[in-house]
Amino acid sequence: MIKLVNVSMGFNGKSVLNNVSLEVSQGETMVIIGPSGSGKSTILRLLVGLLKPSAGEIWISDQEVSHYSEDRFNNLRRNMGMVFQYSALFDSMTVGENVAFGLRQHTNMTEEEIARVVRRKLRMVGLSGQEEKMPNQLSGGMKKRVSLARAIALNPGIVLYDEPTAGLDPMMSATISRLIASTRRILKVTSIVVTHDMESAFWVADRIAMIYNGEIVACGTVSQIKESDNPLVQRFINGMASLGNSARRRA
Repeated sequence: MIKLVNVSMGFNGKSVLNNVSLEVSQGETMVIIGPSGSGKSTILRLLVGLLKPSAGEIWISDQEVSHYSEDRFNNLRRNMGMVFQYSALFDSMTVGENVAFGLRQHTNMTEEEIARVVRRKLRMVGLSGQEEKMPNQLSGGMKKRVSLARAIALNPGIVLYDEPTAGLDPMMSATISRLIASTRRILKVTSIVVTHDMESAFWVADRIAMIYNGEIVACGTVSQIKESDNPLVQRFINGMASLGNSARRRA
């Protein structure tokens, strides 16, 4: 379980998150939507310990972690996988070495055992036999899939996704959405997905939370969000250019 309780965060005197409370149940996929600069990615950075809240509590797996030291957070991160917006692969490493990175850092597995895990995770994301490729030989969609394989290499209980379909064509976006859903189903992970892609959001989400100006303005199931009478929600999900000042199937 992941829980934010009255979390606030600011930079240089500017409020980024204001009294945010959000709870994600074990095994649930929570999608966070909202305009650029609304605080979505800040939530992910708080959850992985890259930022500390100025107020409030952050609970992960029944532990209040908002004031954990870096060493304590490092132990917690072993149960968390992260898929970055721009994949964040190591350019000097092969695909296989990228996926194996966490296994070599955090386990005592033999090289033979690591190779088996790498093959299995690449097979899960549809990249069997690509271990020796370099990142500069991959398409954007392939890089995202390698990033996902690396994120799940240690079988984490939590996977965080930052704009996983950004920059991809519709066909590859659908592929990534299917992988998010199948990863949740197969590995029973708790997932938080930050995205602007409403088709993907509706596809993978159990619930959707919308953040606007650092505040949660709506939270509910896919059908509840689609039917929301909040004008901010309707403008965002229908792709209107400005939110103004007013307060597909599932895999």
